[in-house]
Amino acid sequence: MVGYVNKKIFKGFICLHILHHADDSPVYGSWLLEELSQHGYKLSPGTLYPMLHDMEAAGLLGRYNENVNGKIRKYYVTTKKGKKELNEAKKYLGELVNEIGIKEI
Repeated sequence: MVGYVNKKIFKGFICLHILHHADDSPVYGSWLLEELSQHGYKLSPGTLYPMLHDMEAAGLLGRYNENVNGKIRKYYVTTKKGKKELNEAKKYLGELVNEIGIKEI
């Protein structure tokens, strides 16, 4: 991937993926890294975790901790604000896809 616009778009796509999955069920970092890699996103924990923290600080994600095999795992869920942002993004993405003539996604 090259270019300023592509980098910004892909960062937005990653945020949408996170909101989508966290809206479906609680997610955690290592699961998200695996899920995103299946879609071609090559992220390191050093990239993903700051994004999760920023999305939490923005009120898009909520977080709770759970003890899993003696380790504390941070789970993220989409908040009401995050659901609203996700739905708005879907609308705008749909309009853009129609306008630029992408026939298949």
